[in-house]
Amino acid sequence: MTTFSTELISHNYSLPFTSKHLKPSLLSLQSNVVSCINPNHIDTIHHLGNPPKVRSVLPETRPTVAVSYDFKETHLMKLLNRSCKAGKYSESLYFLECMVAKDYQPDVILCTKLIKGFFNSRNIEKATRVMSILEKYGKPDVFAYNAVISGFCKADRIESAKNVLDRMKRKGFLPDVVTHNIMIGTFCSKGKIDMALKVFEELLKDNNWKWDEGEKWMSEIFSRGCEPNVVTYSILISSLCRDGKIEESVNMVKAMKEKGLTPDAYCYDPLIAAFCREGKLDVAIEFLDCMISDGFLPDIVNYNTIMAALCKNGNGDHAVEIFGKLDEVGCPPNVSSYNTMLSALWSSGDRYRALGMISQMLSKGIDPDVITYNSLISCLCRDGMVDEAIGLLADMLSGRFRPNIVSYKIVLLGLCKAHRVDDAIEVLAAMIENGCHPNETTYTLLIEGIGFSGLRAQAMEVATSLYNMKAISEDSFKRLSKTFPLLDAYKGLIYSDAEN
Repeated sequence: MTTFSTELISHNYSLPFTSKHLKPSLLSLQSNVVSCINPNHIDTIHHLGNPPKVRSVLPETRPTVAVSYDFKETHLMKLLNRSCKAGKYSESLYFLECMVAKDYQPDVILCTKLIKGFFNSRNIEKATRVMSILEKYGKPDVFAYNAVISGFCKADRIESAKNVLDRMKRKGFLPDVVTHNIMIGTFCSKGKIDMALKVFEELLKDNNWKWDEGEKWMSEIFSRGCEPNVVTYSILISSLCRDGKIEESVNMVKAMKEKGLTPDAYCYDPLIAAFCREGKLDVAIEFLDCMISDGFLPDIVNYNTIMAALCKNGNGDHAVEIFGKLDEVGCPPNVSSYNTMLSALWSSGDRYRALGMISQMLSKGIDPDVITYNSLISCLCRDGMVDEAIGLLADMLSGRFRPNIVSYKIVLLGLCKAHRVDDAIEVLAAMIENGCHPNETTYTLLIEGIGFSGLRAQAMEVATSLYNMKAISEDSFKRLSKTFPLLDAYKGLIYSDAEN
């Protein structure tokens, strides 16, 4: 996706959210009532200075390798491929290093072959050297990472394999079934069943797999001599609940008890959450009672789940009652508890008590998080108090938590609904200047705001510019064109601009 440049924004707009650009009316909004800043931290905040500006960048133009190579480079490429096919991997590595020194982008398939070759010949150092070259100068894929993980596992270097798996995730690559097959097989073969179960659990979470696939994995683990314990059952119950198989989850709890195992909090947590999601609060509370009778006290996560479900089902008073007794039962409320109650009370029309939650939270020394700010900003925008919401954005910029893309989108939506298109563009400019780059949804939201305010032609002009920059997809552009149809003559002009 192309990065949006502030050059598209009119230079007539001043950028808000810094002390010298904020309108006086917005500065006055940062009172104790609508602010989430802890008074005890004000001195610290003043030392932070003005929030840093992030320079806007034009569409990314990474240097690419020239298509035409001179004779020497072409010769090196032939030698590299030839030596790799012949199994002369050390020679291949030499040619690879020569090529990357000449700005050649290494081929991922060739590098994967080299990695496997070095691991098979037990030359781990050179295998990792090839991977580091690929990561630095090329574009690794899941297959390359799997080759390294497999090599480390076969060499009995489990920690190194886990480190590569973590690095793979950090770089945005989702482990596939082969990745987890390698890890689970290795752990099982070494008798480390708990580690195999942990990897299995990560597999279910990372890939959002269905229960049928999970059942196959568990059969594989059990076939290697693993007797299911409480941890095993908690993973199975969590997987079933995630797949919507709540009845099977309940049966799993019964099966545990028949085997003489006592379900713990990790077994009950997903069940309570699942029943709350389905609106079956009475059943959720029954399982909460079962959990207590089994000797496990509910934690704040359980109570937050119950309170959120009560609020969602219009039982805010009951939620407030539970909230008031949290200290008594040894589960003092955390920031998530306050966030839940803030949204619930505001939605029920009780603004005074909702803002009181903020004051109470701060007085207890509990710092707000990004969700607190976003919840309050959303509440303000829903009630048409957009200026107050913008004041909270300024509040965030001067504090520890920077506004994220959700914070800005809420304000943009509020401004567009109020037909304040100029202010929405100003907020978008500030968003970019403060280093939070919009995505396609943000752009679409702004275009729709301009269009629904009555400026259809202007909305499609902006849409055309963004489509040409590849900031919005063709599907989005077509959908916007249907939403804001123009006169045929003007439509032809717009489409001709989009095609050029």
